[in-house]
Amino acid sequence: MALVFWEQAVADLSARDPVMDRIIQSCGDSMPEERGEAFTTLARAIVGQQISVKAAASVWQKVMASIPEMTPERLIATEMDLLRACGLSARKVDYLRDLSRHFLEGTLATANWHDLDDETLIRRLIEVKGIGRWTAEMFLIFYLHRPDVLPLDDIGLQRAVSMYYNGSQPVDKRTIRAVAENWQPWRSVATWYLWRSLDPVPVIY
Repeated sequence: MALVFWEQAVADLSARDPVMDRIIQSCGDSMPEERGEAFTTLARAIVGQQISVKAAASVWQKVMASIPEMTPERLIATEMDLLRACGLSARKVDYLRDLSRHFLEGTLATANWHDLDDETLIRRLIEVKGIGRWTAEMFLIFYLHRPDVLPLDDIGLQRAVSMYYNGSQPVDKRTIRAVAENWQPWRSVATWYLWRSLDPVPVIY
């Protein structure tokens, strides 16, 4: 995949931020994989809520083995016990089924998403049961390829900012936001490289 802004973002971040430059150099050629389906991206983000990247990848692999054709129709028709056996909590199964209903009933309009600004999109997405701000932000980064999303609630981002910018001391949202001012308008790209610096398994939603 060639995101049109990625090369410029990498150049800008490397020039502005010596810490980010070292991280980017250590990660080599790395960028998110393109995702073709909005439903799949949201479903995978729900699966990945509050668990590690490695654990999320393992659970998703089992879900896909059980439902090779990931569609709202197939997911909502799958027995709860089968989904639970993949490692999903009952709550996440409920969230995935509610997401499926929104797509099947057409209440989650997708046609004009690319025309809406980030905050408007987030407000619409969090109306769906089980989609909070973090999940909506993952969708903006991985499906809509928005370049300047800063997921302040993301544990990986918090760990990385603590490690590289705050002497491994705990950080709050205000600190992260202040550090990230220097990354604008490429905060999604900076976040991606911080994730990659912590985990050899690429983050995928």
